[in-house]
Amino acid sequence: MEQNSLILLAAGGTGGHLFPAEALGVELMKRGLRVRLATDARALRYSGLFTRDTIDVVPSETVRGRNPLLLARTGLTLAAGITVALYLLRKLKPAAVVGFGGYPTLPPLIAARLLGIPSIVHEANAVLGRANRFLSRRVSAIATSLPGVLDRDPGLASKTTTVGMPMRPAILAAAAVKYTAPDAVGPLRLLVVGGSQGARVMADIVPGAIEKLEPSLLSRLLLTQQVREEDMKRVRAVYDRLKVNAELAPFFNDLPARLAANHLVVSRSGAGTVSELAAIGRPSILVPLPGSIDQDQFANAGVLAQAGGALRIPQGEFTSDRLAAEIFALAAEPSKLADMARAAKNAGRLDAAMRLADLVVKVAGI
Repeated sequence: MEQNSLILLAAGGTGGHLFPAEALGVELMKRGLRVRLATDARALRYSGLFTRDTIDVVPSETVRGRNPLLLARTGLTLAAGITVALYLLRKLKPAAVVGFGGYPTLPPLIAARLLGIPSIVHEANAVLGRANRFLSRRVSAIATSLPGVLDRDPGLASKTTTVGMPMRPAILAAAAVKYTAPDAVGPLRLLVVGGSQGARVMADIVPGAIEKLEPSLLSRLLLTQQVREEDMKRVRAVYDRLKVNAELAPFFNDLPARLAANHLVVSRSGAGTVSELAAIGRPSILVPLPGSIDQDQFANAGVLAQAGGALRIPQGEFTSDRLAAEIFALAAEPSKLADMARAAKNAGRLDAAMRLADLVVKVAGI
């Protein structure tokens, strides 16, 4: 292996894309390789493995709707991004470029194709995203988090490897914490998270569900909930009135540790969340984000639900009554929570970063 070879990682500036890129970067650096990150401006706020001197901002834009003017502007931005990426790749001369989905990966991966540089895309979801679908026939290899993503496309299946979702060090540490089911009279620790697109529905539904719990269960509840600033006052008022032991915050910097510390998680079902729940091995109630063209979150939740590690509730069925009933039923049967935790853990992969790094080294020929 050429110890000084550079691998360029391309990812959008959100945690769902940056965290697996970080996990792969850590593994590649362990192998003596150099890594840089090509991304959009949002990642400059990121405080992980990549520092500002190892981040290259490449212009990009997401395709939104079919408005001709917006499409034209998006096209111009992506064209500018490809120009910047071509200059960047000629200067850096990476051994390979690895993309983690989202439109910010398009310019670097297209530039790699034009320059003949080996390239890989990693698909986190149970269905191929639009950007990765576009890139899939233009890259050297495809890596997926979940099995069966491209089974129906023989042309792509032949260059696809299921590696799992690369996990950052904080998740690997949380995965070492053994799950202990609640007892019949002890505390029940409930974590509610939603992300930027999910916290609103949790603020609308969860307080009403908590209010419907029997007093004996309510007194045992230790609730941690992600709540947007604009919803904080009304959510806090409900829990104060009920005298619930609740910790509320717009964001949790130590989310992996909190996932490990709780008995039950209520969440959206983004690819990262589902993979982390599986890696750590925690039972969950998953509410897929509706309206997605690809219905990726519905498919993601289905993988964990079919494994027995989660309950999947479509948002149209996610009511305070339904949630209260599910929480009550699970709290009354701790062995079911333990079984779900075990099933989730069995569906997880902790060696995904190593598997993906193996694929990168192979494709790069280093």
